[in-house]
Amino acid sequence: MHRLNPAHHAKKIVELSRPVKHGLMLATDAVLLLFAVWGAYCLRLGEMFVPNVHQLGVMIVAPAIAIPVFLKMGLYRSVIRYLGEQALWSVFKGVTLASLLWAAFAFMTQRSGFDAVPRAVPVLYWLLGLVLVSGSRFAARWMLWLPLRKRFAGRQVLIYGAGNAGRQLAASLRMGRELFPAGFLDDDPDLGGKDVDGLRVHHPDELEVLIERFDIHDVIVTLPSASNARRREVVDSLKRYPLLVRILPALSDVANGRHLVNMVRELDIGDLLGRDTVVSDANLLSQCITNKVVLVTGAGGSIGSELCRQVISLAPAKLVLLESSEYAIYQIDRSLRTIARCEVIPCLGSVTDQPLLTRVMAEHAIQTVYHVGAYKHVPMVEANVLESVVNNIFGTMALASESFAAGVETFVLISTDKAVRPTNVMGATKRWAELVVQSFALRAVQLGTAQRFSAVRFGNVLGSSGSVVPLFKEQIASGGPVTVTHPEITRYFMSIREAVELVIQAGSLAQGGEIFLLDMGEPVKILDLARDMIRLAGHSLRDTAHPDGDIDILFIGLRPGEKLFEELLIAAGNAEGTVHPKIMKATEPCLDSLQLKSLIDSLQVGLDAQDELLVRQVLMAAAR
Repeated sequence: MHRLNPAHHAKKIVELSRPVKHGLMLATDAVLLLFAVWGAYCLRLGEMFVPNVHQLGVMIVAPAIAIPVFLKMGLYRSVIRYLGEQALWSVFKGVTLASLLWAAFAFMTQRSGFDAVPRAVPVLYWLLGLVLVSGSRFAARWMLWLPLRKRFAGRQVLIYGAGNAGRQLAASLRMGRELFPAGFLDDDPDLGGKDVDGLRVHHPDELEVLIERFDIHDVIVTLPSASNARRREVVDSLKRYPLLVRILPALSDVANGRHLVNMVRELDIGDLLGRDTVVSDANLLSQCITNKVVLVTGAGGSIGSELCRQVISLAPAKLVLLESSEYAIYQIDRSLRTIARCEVIPCLGSVTDQPLLTRVMAEHAIQTVYHVGAYKHVPMVEANVLESVVNNIFGTMALASESFAAGVETFVLISTDKAVRPTNVMGATKRWAELVVQSFALRAVQLGTAQRFSAVRFGNVLGSSGSVVPLFKEQIASGGPVTVTHPEITRYFMSIREAVELVIQAGSLAQGGEIFLLDMGEPVKILDLARDMIRLAGHSLRDTAHPDGDIDILFIGLRPGEKLFEELLIAAGNAEGTVHPKIMKATEPCLDSLQLKSLIDSLQVGLDAQDELLVRQVLMAAAR
């Protein structure tokens, strides 16, 4: 015997055309209302009621009056699967008006000599009709959700934004098997309560109720044309809910609606910062790159690889990659060749290899150098002082020297905010690297070579290998704890893409010897960042106030040489604006060639003796 399968039948009903489903609803309401009239008679008379011909005619008029009323009041415009409690009010109004009209008709027939309708019957009809019509709709909603509950149990998602991108995403999700759209969230008053492509549009204030009703664990924010500040505002409003928040990229990253699901990504700190980028100056971007031979050191790193991709897009004559890691240079070389329209030269080696640098400069006639290659992980540099000094300082010295000798037009050093009054070896080596670059800029001015040597100083970049964000993501994925060094520690953050764009433009602004500062926005408290990332990953924070939370935060203390707060300037008030609103220019203390040579010789003495203590003393004394 075939076993009744409600989910199977519900699936069949869902697949019916809309006119057929409307017809089924009309027929069901007519039958239920006829039953409500008969039930009202039975309750009033206290027995099984068998109507005569005249009474049956009066009873049949009840659904005949009600159905046009229901049509007029929009009871059949709603999609049953997404019916909300607000539909009860529409049912109440429709059944009440239909009952009053039928009561008037019934009493008119009584005055015409037909059998009397007991006065309690219209009231009982109203009550039964209200229960049956509303109950049938919510019962149908429950039944129609059966196949979807079975298939997408705990995997229904709300889409924030009922615009074109949101609708396309909903259509894509329906064709998949991972998540199913339960509805839209949108604060547009013109859309609230309406159905868009079969999905109900809810106001964000209803989110708590929707989470419980549909067992929601995910929200996807689809506001591709909104500003970053607006997206940040939306993300902030979702923090207090136990949801995994994901986001559709900005409009500039969305080519078309196809495969929109694949464009949805996990939320990152960049969405929380809400930084609105300034439109880049095309002339500044192209000035040092287009039709030039460009060398990028550290080309396989997180910043270096992004720099290479942007350089390639600006049509250089040739791009030379210098990288000490074979795997890293293999990866960036392979990825660039799929998009490059110029010759790409991978060069495996170190900036400390001066003969290699001499050969590269001469063979390829380098015109622009972006020096990214450096050891930058604070704990690793602290544990390997001598090697870090060789790479970060002597490597910069060798590269700058060969660039100057080869007549390189533009040399740009990528520096860090940790170079300002450094308390760790990494920051000190970067300050020394700045001094090296300033020294060659001064020499270029003295000799009138028109070569431009400059440095660009900025804070943490999101997604780089040294960023705290990947660490937090890894810790959250493994169930915690999330480790924070100090409750008050703050850092500046910027996306890699934005930082690299500004670096390229800053290099074009250089006259020689400048240290450019990038506008990093407001500093971010790392503890707040950790809390936000936990909540927006769909977890709850475990602390003394919430002992049943999912993930706790562990304070591990500041690392050697680590600051609570980072700065961008050595001397306050010595920065001035440039033609670019997000690039400032600082006038920092510098050394001439003789002074620099004396300091370099002192470092060399310590290196030759392998005396880490001496090297550290010389390093920190000169960097302050």
